Amino acid sequence: MIRILIAEDQRLLRGALASLLDLEDDLEVVGQAGDGQEALSMILKMKPDVCLLDIEMPVQSGIEVAERLKLEGSPCRVIMLTTFARPGYFERAVKAGVSGYLLKDEPSDRLAESIRRVMQGHREISPELIFDSAARKNPLTARECEILQLIAAGKTASEIARSLHLSHGTVRNYISEILNKLDVKNRIEAISLAEGNGWI
Repeated sequence: MIRILIAEDQRLLRGALASLLDLEDDLEVVGQAGDGQEALSMILKMKPDVCLLDIEMPVQSGIEVAERLKLEGSPCRVIMLTTFARPGYFERAVKAGVSGYLLKDEPSDRLAESIRRVMQGHREISPELIFDSAARKNPLTARECEILQLIAAGKTASEIARSLHLSHGTVRNYISEILNKLDVKNRIEAISLAEGNGWI
């Protein structure tokens, strides 16, 4: 019996997924969580074989949960569920070592089969997500993403320079490079574009 935990902030969808998967003879839903933090503590406590994580959840995102599980060395296999084909999410999910990356509107029999294949050591990825991700790769370096995240958090160039131990001029150069690479006019547009693609 494959033991599954579902983490999804929409209660109706979570319940529907649980009901459909419970109809399968070899699958058992052992827990349901409504946010990332609850999911993480339940996974560490209940030790399910597979967890289905919604990418966008309150408190902690599905990707943050996957990253934490990797750090903890948890044997639980992670399948991300998403409605968004955002390339930045895909890149982070792959780095976090997820076993599956599927669209939420997959048919339930396809989802059940994906869970079985993941348990056999395969990776399961919706083809549409791969193509969309390949089409829009993140042009920013890790440092540029870090700086853009700090700008999004409301930090000034001087504050960023202090916190990253860089000169004010270096930070300004980074910011103009970010705007050039993203082909945007200002920081607001840069943040909007990067967040929209899941790069920050």
